[in-house]
Amino acid sequence: MSLPARVEVVVVGAGLAGSSAAARLAAAGRDVHLVDAADHPGGRLTTTRVDGFTVDRGFQVLNTGYPRAADLDLAALDLGWFWTGAVIRVDGTPHRVVDPRRHPTAVVDTVRAPIGNLLQEAAIGLFSARAGYLPVARLLAADERPAIDALRRAGVGELALERFFRPFLSGVLLESELATSSRYLDLLWRSFVRGRIGLPARGMQAVGEQLAERVPAHARHLSTEVTAVTGTSVRTAEGETRADAVVVATDPATASRLLPAVQASAPRQVTTHLHVLPRSPWEAPLIVLGAPGGRLVNSVVVSDAQPAYSPDGRALVASSTLDPTTEAQVREEVARAQGVATTDLEHLTSVTVTGAQPAALPPLQHRRPVDLGEGLFVCGDHRDTPSIQGAMASGARTARAVLRRLHPAGPTLDR
Repeated sequence: MSLPARVEVVVVGAGLAGSSAAARLAAAGRDVHLVDAADHPGGRLTTTRVDGFTVDRGFQVLNTGYPRAADLDLAALDLGWFWTGAVIRVDGTPHRVVDPRRHPTAVVDTVRAPIGNLLQEAAIGLFSARAGYLPVARLLAADERPAIDALRRAGVGELALERFFRPFLSGVLLESELATSSRYLDLLWRSFVRGRIGLPARGMQAVGEQLAERVPAHARHLSTEVTAVTGTSVRTAEGETRADAVVVATDPATASRLLPAVQASAPRQVTTHLHVLPRSPWEAPLIVLGAPGGRLVNSVVVSDAQPAYSPDGRALVASSTLDPTTEAQVREEVARAQGVATTDLEHLTSVTVTGAQPAALPPLQHRRPVDLGEGLFVCGDHRDTPSIQGAMASGARTARAVLRRLHPAGPTLDR
């Protein structure tokens, strides 16, 4: 359905930020229309089917420890769960490092894991407790430094840093130097301490679809590219639509093109190789971390956590590298990580995602302005933190700002 000639609010971009903003505005009774050039909502959360397997655009997960996860109907997503922790391989032997609060049967394995002495393991526990339970205001007020310096300052030790933290965080931050802000590290680690990690039965795209479906069907316009915006109009191939407010919630590159005054980029990238195994080699759904010096940052049997990703009970493996790689370059590493023969691996597909997420270097630019003035707004994880949380939080802030403009003295959203 074409955009009307006149609406109250147009949100350009149906990713998590735009869908969050549009859903909140619709709930507040506003005449809001959601537009996206893609043929589906979700933005970077894209899911396809390959030979019956559910394949996300890169290895992505939903962390229920994110505060904005409360905006979702988690039950409707039918989540399958990973264990909280990871497997490290040292000299070919796998060792489980897991959260003992949730997996008490693996406490002995974690204590015996070769990641340092008891004092250093206690430091890891203290680091987790601090991030997990101190007030957020105190975490954001702490001295800021690169994440690697914060971990060393916490006393976790070099073994834990190189065998556990660096590969684990590289897969989340999409950078291996751990140059990311220590303040963002604290917020991120807090979410792991407080939440669980899951996958929707229909793939990660279902998260964006759930949010977008809160906007009336007649007000959702997919496969519609916006070529120009002002605070009072948007232009598409079909013409111009007038509005009282316009929200640009696209990827950073498109946002910078539509809004030259906005500086936004997403320099992080990731390549994910998908393989199929006859069966899973593991008893528990845990991510396997890459070995120091290797190309892989992680490898995981995603169908262990979410069996619906496999159509026939075979194991679906997702293995990621930060640099663009071919399947042949990482095949042996994937086999070693999973403890299988290379001949057991059936290559399904590979995906390189450029512009996967913004950087969060010090100083952390948390809650950057979303109201550009004169009816024009911008949102996305480049305005907050590079995560699902950042995108949805930015969308919520933007919805509140739009309502303030439309009705300065009227009611607004309370969270």
